[in-house]
Amino acid sequence: MKMNILGGILAGSTLIASVAQAEDTLSAVHAFPETLIYTKSFLSFVDKVNAAGEGVVRIDVRGGPEAIGMFQQPDAVRDGIVDMVYTPGSFYAGVLPEKDALVASNLTAVETRENGGIALIDQVHQEKMGVKYLGWFDSGVCYNLWTRNEPTFDANGNLEVEGLKLRGNAVYNAFFTNYLGAQVIDLPTGEVYSALQRGVVDATGWTQIGLIDLKWNEFLNYRIEPCFFSTDLGVIINLDKWNSLSDESKKVLQDVAIQHEKDSVAALRAKRDEDFAALEAAGMKVVSLEGEAKANYLAAAREKTWERMKSVMAEQPGGTGNYDKLIELFYDLDAAK
Repeated sequence: MKMNILGGILAGSTLIASVAQAEDTLSAVHAFPETLIYTKSFLSFVDKVNAAGEGVVRIDVRGGPEAIGMFQQPDAVRDGIVDMVYTPGSFYAGVLPEKDALVASNLTAVETRENGGIALIDQVHQEKMGVKYLGWFDSGVCYNLWTRNEPTFDANGNLEVEGLKLRGNAVYNAFFTNYLGAQVIDLPTGEVYSALQRGVVDATGWTQIGLIDLKWNEFLNYRIEPCFFSTDLGVIINLDKWNSLSDESKKVLQDVAIQHEKDSVAALRAKRDEDFAALEAAGMKVVSLEGEAKANYLAAAREKTWERMKSVMAEQPGGTGNYDKLIELFYDLDAAK
């Protein structure tokens, strides 16, 4: 009997120990194909978590848009179908218009982490979507307009868009439509190559990096300066899943995310410089707006996006209460002068 009792105690102790040491696991998907630089950045973050969190927490990547459609991913993480998603905030802008603070930002994740901007965005995500905003990755890279044909300008130096078959999407349509007056053709990223190939579009907005990865440079010959906006790529986690994690797991995820925010700024800016050099060596030409036309162009990109954010916020619970604070934390007006 004593042996049976002792055996039971030992078995129970082993069970308790194994439960205590159980590794937290999160399933994850990413919005873009693995070949794109941004996805590679996210997968690097995953590797860092799995190394730092060995035996504590692990991320299992299930794939990209082939696993769950890119526009369905935000709902999937909110509903608990998947635990983690790496995606642009613009893919769930209808639910969370506050993401436009990141789109129009001229700061990086490093600066907005320090000034409380990321904490505010996290709070809004938890309240409006039931997800934890873990980090703003790959910031510090902006957008350009890229065209097949040489751009033309009016007598005042403003970009002429009449007749331009401009690909649009949720990130920059407020700017393209409301300021430039362009008639945009909305297309997801995965359909742009064939649209360029078939002549459906002959211009697009896109970030400073990734054009070569997507092979759009086969059709696009001009980059228009200045650049505008910022990428709004981030990692969101189902809030119930986040709350179920051990404190140690949460610390690993958050610590690695904060470091990756810093690392990705430097890495992607270096990649931008490499891409620009490669594109220009292959014949890409750069044209620039100047003077007042340039200033108006940049101001419109910022202000039309803020207008969109404010108008959608006004229609939602909580209204525009965070509007001024978001602009304060995500935009340095002095740096824009």
